[in-house]
Amino acid sequence: MIPIRDTIQSKSYPVVNTTLIIINALVYLLQMAQGSRLQEFIITYALIPARYSVPEIASQFTLGQQAFSFLSFMFLHGGFWHLLGNMWMLYIFGDNVEDRLGPVKYLIFYLLCGLASGLSHLFTNLYSQLPTVGASGAIAGVMGAYFLLYPRSRILTFIPIFFIPYFIEIPAYFFLGFWFFLQFLSAAGTTGHDGGIAWWAHIGGFVFGMVALKLFVLAPEFGISRRIREKTSKKKTHRLQVVKPAEPQYPTDGPHVYGSIVITPLEAQLGTRKLLNITSGSKKRILRVTVPPGSRDGTVLRLSGAGEQLDDNTRGDIYLRVTVQ
Repeated sequence: MIPIRDTIQSKSYPVVNTTLIIINALVYLLQMAQGSRLQEFIITYALIPARYSVPEIASQFTLGQQAFSFLSFMFLHGGFWHLLGNMWMLYIFGDNVEDRLGPVKYLIFYLLCGLASGLSHLFTNLYSQLPTVGASGAIAGVMGAYFLLYPRSRILTFIPIFFIPYFIEIPAYFFLGFWFFLQFLSAAGTTGHDGGIAWWAHIGGFVFGMVALKLFVLAPEFGISRRIREKTSKKKTHRLQVVKPAEPQYPTDGPHVYGSIVITPLEAQLGTRKLLNITSGSKKRILRVTVPPGSRDGTVLRLSGAGEQLDDNTRGDIYLRVTVQ
């Protein structure tokens, strides 16, 4: 299963979240450019618990290096796939949390989640000499916040079945709850840094994210965050949308399929094209639909011959109600 995105679109472009992804990618390039000095680079900037618990090792580092590694470790990664997996999860969940907290509070929240995950790993592996790197702990904190903010959201997930693209929506509370359960199960079944994964850092970040969220939501928004929101409000909805047929406001009998599509006022004015994942009977299909310019909230689009197939090999239609928001 490959998560594609959540079904809640943020109202503003995630400036901080995107910047964090870019910084992680640039640091990875810097890391790969070290060549023969890579090991020294990792030892200097990764989080190594023994650097703080073993006096003989701690004496090899300055106070500044000891403090900075609690920040730098969350921007290093153990390989390309480690980076890609982390950044993809941050891309999926981070934009909505930033949208709720605002850019400045989100940046502080993210860094504190990373710090909490590092401390969690440090105290559960006090004498480990293995370097810990990665944004996983900070991202786990973001996922913990998302778990509380948007439990009823759904995660659009791609499942390739015999080369056929199949999309399903998994409830966010189940997706994230199951993820956390796997982290806890893995942490309980391993010791220290087995398998190269800092499980307790993930758990610490996730729990801290849920707890800290309560305080960050209550904190007043910074003025600069409001100005950024005004400049970065989104003008378009997701290109790929999932259409759930037979919604309550429509009749459900017959060969026709009924659903809705969400667009922004700008898209309604200028027109737009979308990809729709539509369930028709027991089948899921990807269809292209064009929303004509000048569409209004409540406009109904008809896709002729795209509905259920009848016994005489003719097909019903798909009716899509346009929702402008």
